[in-house]
Amino acid sequence: MGVRKKNRAMDVKEDKKTLYYAKLNDCPTSPRKMRLVADLIRNVDVDRALNILKLNPKEASVKVRKLLLSAIANWQNKNEGVRIEDSNLYVKLVSVDGGRSLKRLRTAPQGRGYRIRKRSNHVTIVLDSRVNNVEVENVEVE
Repeated sequence: MGVRKKNRAMDVKEDKKTLYYAKLNDCPTSPRKMRLVADLIRNVDVDRALNILKLNPKEASVKVRKLLLSAIANWQNKNEGVRIEDSNLYVKLVSVDGGRSLKRLRTAPQGRGYRIRKRSNHVTIVLDSRVNNVEVENVEVE
């Protein structure tokens, strides 16, 4: 491995230490349906987002809620001894990307076949703390 490549890998590794996220790959729901749920919790506090997802009747909200709980657990692993209430966590980023599609054929009239695409998606949730952002802004002002 070259020096530049090694330095870049180390920088990425250091950046991931301060990034709190969770990923869900190949979720068998169409990305369009998942984005409707993801838009509800973007830039919302974690407690409020959990309540929104709990009360939402869509099937995708169950999967996103479980993913959000996983992201919170990842945050707790990296910040031992810090309470969630004190850190003022919020959902910084929710991205829903299209995953692979299973292609199937359905029989149609007159010997034809219609294509069916069973879509899947990839969901990524990134958490951040509003307390840290305020402290950084105050340091820059002084």
